[in-house]
Amino acid sequence: MNIFRKILPIAAVAAVGLSTLAQDNTGVVRRNPGSRKGQKAEESAGPKITDRMQGFFDSNEPHDADLAYMREIYRSLDLKNVAENTPLYFPEDVVDGQQNLFRIILGLVVDGKIPAYEYLDGREVFTDQYKVKIGDMLDRFDVYYQTQGEGDRARYTIEEADVPTSQVLKYYIIEKWQFDRRSNRMKTTVEAICPVLSRSGDFGGEANYPMFWVKFDQLRPYIAQQYVFLTDDNNLPQYSLDDYFNLGMYKGEIYKTKNLRNLSMVQMYPDEDQLKRAQDSIDHRLREFGKNLWVPSREEYLAAKEAEAEAEAARGKALAAGDSIPERTVVTADGDDEVKTTTTKRSGRKKSSSSKKKKSKPKVQQPKSSGSNANSNAQKSVRRRKR
Repeated sequence: MNIFRKILPIAAVAAVGLSTLAQDNTGVVRRNPGSRKGQKAEESAGPKITDRMQGFFDSNEPHDADLAYMREIYRSLDLKNVAENTPLYFPEDVVDGQQNLFRIILGLVVDGKIPAYEYLDGREVFTDQYKVKIGDMLDRFDVYYQTQGEGDRARYTIEEADVPTSQVLKYYIIEKWQFDRRSNRMKTTVEAICPVLSRSGDFGGEANYPMFWVKFDQLRPYIAQQYVFLTDDNNLPQYSLDDYFNLGMYKGEIYKTKNLRNLSMVQMYPDEDQLKRAQDSIDHRLREFGKNLWVPSREEYLAAKEAEAEAEAARGKALAAGDSIPERTVVTADGDDEVKTTTTKRSGRKKSSSSKKKKSKPKVQQPKSSGSNANSNAQKSVRRRKR
């Protein structure tokens, strides 16, 4: 009996311990009230990018031995006058969590999430030596901010009203065109992006101030989560800003190509017409480079010939109908001595009856001579003939 009396309290204590352990395993844990505030602060700070996610967006540069062709192109994207580039400018303010590209870039640079590099006008070097200091950059472009801390631990805060989004009307981008022997493809990648401030100059007009360069690979994880709609006809945002650049949906003119003398296109071609022809020529050669390396198959060759024959037949019909016959100059003789030059243009209409009248041929006057001289000349010509 004494043994049972000792065992029963021990069993009761064990049963109470097992029930407590079972309650703990249900996962009901009382949350600290301060943890919810911390979670809200992290959500407002933007998406958190891990090293694994960053590695997914990093592009591996092909080896120089695998490259058969490479060229660097500098383009200027106008946000004000080119409809294809408007998704980069709107919305100007933050609407339902949607931000334009400049707000995203400036926020990431100020928070220290991605580095920014100095604009060196054609000789960009993306190394630690040329990283911009955030405070100096903000002071240089007159952007108001508040600081917390000093030195490298300083934190910068910019109010939404002080972000100069309305002044960023251009972007400079660096395109790299590479033909890879292994994949036999021409690849086009965006290497870096530079926001450009447009402000009134000291002597009137607008002056452009490039701010800094950011590498596109470091920016991709953040803009891949920002979706935009491209046209006013469809308000459903189907593409992200990352897709926008990778698919080449932007439109910009070439303002510089990498060259030994580090000259811009305006310096190389001062004349406006020559500049436009040079830009179109470079763009055409880049886009046709990959196509010219391939020998068309028999089906492709026959299809191209058939399309060319159809185009020639359509052109012949248009010419027969008088739709696109060039002007021609007709020289007519009116009267004895007067010659008139008229320019006529063929059309598809039938000629009137007045145009069908035959024109009188010009009269050729023979030189007048006396009868004696005429007879003598005739006799002399007959006598001098060889028999």
